Amino acid sequence: MKTLKVILGAFLTISLLAFIKAGDKVPEKVRQAFTKKFPTVNKVKWEKENEREWEAEFKLNKVEYSANFLVDGTWQETEHEIDETEVPQQVNAALISAFPGYEVEEVEISESYTGIVYEFEIEKGESDMEVTIDAAGKIIKKESIEKDEEKD
Repeated sequence: MKTLKVILGAFLTISLLAFIKAGDKVPEKVRQAFTKKFPTVNKVKWEKENEREWEAEFKLNKVEYSANFLVDGTWQETEHEIDETEVPQQVNAALISAFPGYEVEEVEISESYTGIVYEFEIEKGESDMEVTIDAAGKIIKKESIEKDEEKD
């Protein structure tokens, strides 16, 4: 009888895990929207951001990208890391002017339906910040980062 309970418990646990995993399946509309936007990409890692949004991580021309889509298939954003040398002069000038003495740790270019922005992680001493600047050099967002909030 004890063996039967263990087997039944294991079966229920596996069934529950399969059900939970099935509930996190990427919606077909999201997959179709991704394929339409990135027809040459074959290998994609999907992650559910929240109840309304999915993120795809993939490589395109040997560059790592991420793209976000709403559950109805609406594309939200595509971003990838770039080298500092790829940042337009007016964007770089705005960063240097507003944050003198800060060192750039990482730069990403982000494209959305509103346009292109450059996202910087910068550091000066114990001060870490995230700064977003549009293509015209206007600072869109700036916020301090706590050391324990940083991503690896």
